[in-house]
Amino acid sequence: MIRLRVKEIAEAKKISMTRLARIADVDYKTVRKLFRDPYSEIGLVTLDKLSWALHTEPAELIEYKRTPPLVWQESDLMTDQKEG
Repeated sequence: MIRLRVKEIAEAKKISMTRLARIADVDYKTVRKLFRDPYSEIGLVTLDKLSWALHTEPAELIEYKRTPPLVWQESDLMTDQKEG
C-alpha cells in the first residue's frame, strides 16, 4: 500500500495547507485531500510540485508497505506459479 507523507513533512516544516498550496501552485482542495487521506492518488506533476515546495525528494513523500495480496492478485499469482 502506498501512502503519501505530505502532511507529516509539511507539519514538520511548519507549512500550512494554504501556504503549501500557494507555494506548490496546487489547488487547495488537492492539498486538503492529501492531508485528510494520505492514500489518495495524485499525478506525477503534482508530486513534483509538492516535492519542490517542501524542499524534498519525491521518494521522501512516498511510504510503501507491502500488504497481503488482494483477491484479483491471488489469482494472478496462482497463474504465474503454474506457468513458471
